[in-house]
Amino acid sequence: MRLNHLDFHVPDIAATADFFLRYFALELQEMNERIGRAILRDEQGTEIVLSRPVPKFGGADQVELQRQTYHIGFILAERAQVDRLHGRLAADGADVSGPPAAIRGGWLFYCTAPGNVLVEIGWRPPA
Repeated sequence: MRLNHLDFHVPDIAATADFFLRYFALELQEMNERIGRAILRDEQGTEIVLSRPVPKFGGADQVELQRQTYHIGFILAERAQVDRLHGRLAADGADVSGPPAAIRGGWLFYCTAPGNVLVEIGWRPPA
């Protein structure tokens, strides 16, 4: 079994999609403003779906709730890639938690994407 997709409810689908496309090398599969959905895909085929808040699921997003109720994590192949991505995000004024640090046996940092989506970016040494 493999993970198929993650669906995040965000208030500005285009801004959140742009963030993930720009910094995480995802590909845009679909952008449908009419129904309020974007589908992004990584090289393994895992999809990130960005959609408007759905009333039957509570109708709120993390911006409206003013809290982060989940996060998404990306793992990079090399520690230096974490440092480079942190530098790009910080230079572009992204909301980063601070510099990368040794945490739970890896090297990582957090940032917040548009839509108040918490993103973990890290590297772990080979087992």
